[in-house]
Amino acid sequence: MLSQLSALRAEALDQLRQAANLTALDEWHSAVLGRKGSLTALLGTVGTLPREERPAFGQAANQLKRELETAYDAQAIALKEQALKQALQRESVDVTLPGRPGQPGRLHLSTQTLRDIARIFGLMGFQIYRAREVETDEMNFQMLNIPPHHPARDMQDTLYTTPPNVLLRTHTSPGQIHAMRQYCPQPIRVILPGLVFRNEQVTARSEFMFHQVEGLAVGKHITLADLKGVFSEFARMMYGDARRVRFRGSYFPFTEPSIEVDMDCMLCEGKGCRVCKYTGWLEISGAGMVHPVVLRNGGYDPDVFTGFAFGMGVERPAMLKYGIDDIRYFFSNDIRFLEQF
Repeated sequence: MLSQLSALRAEALDQLRQAANLTALDEWHSAVLGRKGSLTALLGTVGTLPREERPAFGQAANQLKRELETAYDAQAIALKEQALKQALQRESVDVTLPGRPGQPGRLHLSTQTLRDIARIFGLMGFQIYRAREVETDEMNFQMLNIPPHHPARDMQDTLYTTPPNVLLRTHTSPGQIHAMRQYCPQPIRVILPGLVFRNEQVTARSEFMFHQVEGLAVGKHITLADLKGVFSEFARMMYGDARRVRFRGSYFPFTEPSIEVDMDCMLCEGKGCRVCKYTGWLEISGAGMVHPVVLRNGGYDPDVFTGFAFGMGVERPAMLKYGIDDIRYFFSNDIRFLEQF
């Protein structure tokens, strides 16, 4: 029986060395060390031996089993390393090949439009003034002549935080107070771009978060004619000489008198569509002469200084300029939309 173990050892080790891959190695393990393997079968015959020969045979058989298992593990490691090396060779990178150019990034359409607006107003002498997005109720409403329980608060569904007098600004207008208090008593001419937030239903023409550009000019002898001239020039430079602008009387608590600025809808050429509510005109700004109360809250004497202010969206002018009929595209992160601009 010991001679059979010796023959099995020689044959098994020879077959193990010939196992060229992991599949052949698994087959060897089943044929030799498996439940129906040759070594297992040989161990099953130990009961046929004389009692005095059994201990020596059992010891030799167990030693052979440990030797074959060790050899199997070593061969498995070697074959796995070989397979990994071959895979790395197949997937190796040829560093002499020319590189693959990366896809360049681009500015978001809202950012492009903000820069266009800033460039145009910059040519008219307006500087950029940054104001904060989180405001107090006092700055967002009260300093702008909108005291508590004022009906105008219903026009803007406000997103309050905690404590309850802190909110996400509903318009960029509170930046007027910050700018006036910083530069008073000097004349100022600034635009205030940024995000605003309102708890509104999202539709093709309105979002709960959008960009605005606030404009403010304060000085001596500023009139409504200056405001109309600024917007006529802005429409011409932004959309072309063919654009028509109209001014309508309106009401805002922080301006007196107040107007709304409309431009003929470029999407439908004045025929009417869902973006312009089938009127042929699209509002691009609310504006007016700064209310004396607001001037006083900003530190200016309304008997000496006058000024005009306006607030305009950014996504809506972009919709007009590029023929976009749904404002929801701007913040949907659809790469197919973003790659067009």
